[in-house]
Amino acid sequence: MRAVRTALLLAVLFLILFPIAWMALTAFKRPVDLLGLSLFFTPTLDNFRTIFSHPWNIGRTLWNSTVVAALTVLIAIPAATLAAYSFSRFEMRFKTGLFFLILATQFVPAVVVVLPFYLLFRDLGLLDTHWALVIVNLAIVTPFAVWMLKGFLDAVPAESEEAALVDGATRLRVIIDIVVPMVWPGVVVTTVFCFVLTWNEFLFALILTRDDAVTLPVGITRFRTERGDLWELIAAAGILISIPMFFLSSIIQRHFVTGMTGGAVK
Repeated sequence: MRAVRTALLLAVLFLILFPIAWMALTAFKRPVDLLGLSLFFTPTLDNFRTIFSHPWNIGRTLWNSTVVAALTVLIAIPAATLAAYSFSRFEMRFKTGLFFLILATQFVPAVVVVLPFYLLFRDLGLLDTHWALVIVNLAIVTPFAVWMLKGFLDAVPAESEEAALVDGATRLRVIIDIVVPMVWPGVVVTTVFCFVLTWNEFLFALILTRDDAVTLPVGITRFRTERGDLWELIAAAGILISIPMFFLSSIIQRHFVTGMTGGAVK
């Protein structure tokens, strides 16, 4: 039985790691080596130099993705924290219905709302701008962040805030100085998930941008010439997309278990 479990784990591990390893190898191959199945080839950095040069200019799309993801997270996390705290601590009319409405937005297919967003931003003159993508991504990640953070806040006893409130501290000061530090692992986990969702978003960026605000996932689709898809360049750009994900996971992996288990709703 142990041998079967080991074989299944190895098979799953192979399925997960094989595409990543193949992409990494392809990124360092010359075009002539692409169709060969040999693992032995002369590696080159030319693909990375090429994608940063004209006409690809992947550095510009990398900057756009970074700006959009950073702005989205910087706005979404504080706003979601305050909203989640309100749902967790205060009684209000239609509280359950409002929270369900927030969750319901996560089940609306993106293709349903992309046209209204396009028409709205066209009339406002925001097409092909960073702010258009930030607004769209806020609509996507903020409800998700509220849902996650409420679970973490529900696990914090309200008694921990009472002493500070009695001493005259404002509610905002209590949230910043007491509540947020107690749920910090959950905030980190939520921030990472929001960043990943924004970083990988494709459909809205494809429809709402043309040149100035094109993000990295959309920029990869442009690696097509008369000889077909330039797989070596696509793989090199794929490495650039993956680096932040690996970096973030290695930095905050110790927060994941604490954050996810701490977010269990009572």
